[in-house]
Amino acid sequence: MSGSSQPGMDRRNFVVTTCGALGAATVGGVVSAGCASLATVPVRPVNGRVTLELRNHPRLLRPGGFIRIAPGGAAQTLFVIAAADGSYDVLSSICTHLKCTVNMEGERLVCPCHGSTYARTGEVLVGPAEKPLTRYPTSVTRGGALVIELGGAA
Repeated sequence: MSGSSQPGMDRRNFVVTTCGALGAATVGGVVSAGCASLATVPVRPVNGRVTLELRNHPRLLRPGGFIRIAPGGAAQTLFVIAAADGSYDVLSSICTHLKCTVNMEGERLVCPCHGSTYARTGEVLVGPAEKPLTRYPTSVTRGGALVIELGGAA
């Protein structure tokens, strides 16, 4: 960029444009880790549940891998995180302090507004938040699908 700015190019549009261009330019659809962590997968809830075929989400097949999903196109996204023991944690991306959207930063979820930091299981590590992130119950089917119960948030 040569110092000139494009009209209407805010940070979000820049990231979407840049990551989209990187994704289109890569072989086999492999996107850089930075852009992949920003991508949100739209999912369609059916009867209050989201079903993810794990084979379609290779990041969830390794411990520590995660994706961000948007059930039904909702503005509130959820983090789906593969735990070391083979289970899955599904967490709201909304900070319990002042409702800002948290981001995955390494091994933690961090709120950019006031610095609240959460473990990948949703527990508060650093305040000012006092309550954990909202968790959603999950189960894995025999066929290898992760089922997220949206109505069972705790």
